[in-house]
Amino acid sequence: MVGFWKNYRSTLLLLGGVVIGGIAGAIAGEGASVVKPVGDIFLNLIFVLVVPLVFFSIAQAMCSLKKSNLVGKVLGTAFGVFVVMSLFAGILSYVSLLVWNPFSGIEAAGSSLAAQVEDTSLGDAIVGTFTVSDFPLLLSKSNLLPLIIFASILGLAVASLEEKATVLSRLLQEGTSLIMKMMEIVMKAAPIGLGCYFADMIGSLGSAVVGSYLQVFVLYLVVSLFVYFVMHSLYVVVTGGSLRSYWKNILDPSLTAIATCSSAACMPINISYAKKMGVDESIAESVIPLGINLHKDGSVIAEVLKIVFALVFYSQFNPTFGSSVEIILLAILVSAVVGAVPIGGMTAEILICSVLGIDPSFAATLMVIGTIVDIPATLVNSTANVVGAYAVSSLVGKKGEESFSK
Repeated sequence: MVGFWKNYRSTLLLLGGVVIGGIAGAIAGEGASVVKPVGDIFLNLIFVLVVPLVFFSIAQAMCSLKKSNLVGKVLGTAFGVFVVMSLFAGILSYVSLLVWNPFSGIEAAGSSLAAQVEDTSLGDAIVGTFTVSDFPLLLSKSNLLPLIIFASILGLAVASLEEKATVLSRLLQEGTSLIMKMMEIVMKAAPIGLGCYFADMIGSLGSAVVGSYLQVFVLYLVVSLFVYFVMHSLYVVVTGGSLRSYWKNILDPSLTAIATCSSAACMPINISYAKKMGVDESIAESVIPLGINLHKDGSVIAEVLKIVFALVFYSQFNPTFGSSVEIILLAILVSAVVGAVPIGGMTAEILICSVLGIDPSFAATLMVIGTIVDIPATLVNSTANVVGAYAVSSLVGKKGEESFSK
């Protein structure tokens, strides 16, 4: 029981705050707006930390990657495998929404806010999404994607300078640790802050959003289990593996993912069992840690749901954004970014709002989706990295002493 509370304490407290806030909002109605300032204070604390968090963590991640030996054929193959698996996860999530739309009750709730979505040309939208015209504009939560690109280039440049940039490299490491610790401290107030935000939202918009959350969870569970059982099995067969050996060795990593609710905590057992499956040691010990940061199929499924939720809520409907391809690609990008930003608070959700051009405060609404699907998402994220490591090992042509086909 103590272990359960330790692993799930933050999730349970956050869900408890949201549930209590939702009930209070449903009872008090518009009177719940009295707690809105508390929610706004929490969101503002998160907002001011997002920019330095993204800058330091992304720059540090790219610097470390450049310094490591994860280059050449193995790294290229790993990226290819990650993209293909994430693409299929995104497609399945999007198709599931065509079959079952859990957001049918919220269009009217957000229709009055639709005017906040800017109507711009496609060319201007692309330029504005990836770049800014002046350096100070990078220091805004509304321009996270340009900041990510800038930080990536800076991290690569620092690593390329080697001993000439030792101080800068250390600054990136220590800056990342500092901002992450600050985010940890602020996130301790999340149950209260999000609870107050949710109370005001339910009081203003009604209970339709709550029903959508429940449907989202059920839909997510169906899609994630399909990926876990069917798609992962298919990947194993396509890459020449044995289903019997795979399912014999994946159960312990799966239980660890469910028990810890942390992909990082699963890394040692994932590497160990990947080796038992016949994955080359050097590949298992490089691809799986890399996958923890960049490859999150479970998160891709969730990000698709969040993006569509936001588009529907704001009545979409920006004609320059919203096609299936754009939604899926944005979901893959966001999942990779959130993986590279540990303890990122609402970084993924704020990035979604930034790209879509909607009110950043809506990130708190989207964060609830990530919270309720956290357990199945971790299961898919973690086990997908084992499958990905074997695929890389097979494609590169390096196998361990114990054959996967046994």
